[in-house]
Amino acid sequence: MSTAASAARPGTVLADLLPASRVRDVALVLGGAALTGVAAQLSVPVPGSPVPVTGQTFAALLVGTALGARRGFAALAVYAVAGVAGMPWFADGSSGASMPSFGYIIGMMLAAAAVGALARRGADRAVWRMAGVMVAGSAITYAVGVPYLAASAHLPLGAAVSLGLTPYLLGDALKAALAMGVLPAAWKLVGRRG
Repeated sequence: MSTAASAARPGTVLADLLPASRVRDVALVLGGAALTGVAAQLSVPVPGSPVPVTGQTFAALLVGTALGARRGFAALAVYAVAGVAGMPWFADGSSGASMPSFGYIIGMMLAAAAVGALARRGADRAVWRMAGVMVAGSAITYAVGVPYLAASAHLPLGAAVSLGLTPYLLGDALKAALAMGVLPAAWKLVGRRG
């Protein structure tokens, strides 16, 4: 089957365009975890907040969208487990589960699965649907991360929202705009090559 025919098939994500094998799946999962770990090192502290602005959320949502729900979740689970085990690839080279921002990592695992499922339904092929995918993924990440921050830092929920959500909305909008261009463009490029 040609690449264009594969791309047109319902239920396909970008990773499915590579020749199928267990080796491919393992490489994609490990690569997705590594990409998230590298992106987490792009970190800018937010004054007064224990949660920095990083590239890991963007990477996690791209990994989920490109790999699909199952592989995307697996990639973020590998990222989380390796980080808890001591791999220094959480934000700022940190590791472990005791940091107040660990809830965001749990949220990213769930978000990767959700955006991967949406991508299987074709949501990553059009600009505005991709915007919705990014909003949904970010919302899932915050839905877990903010309450975790509140509980672990002994903050009222309103304070956790002020410290762990509000300062990041502009950056999330920029990440969504980038994804709105990148993924639909990748599908168009694949269609032209087929």
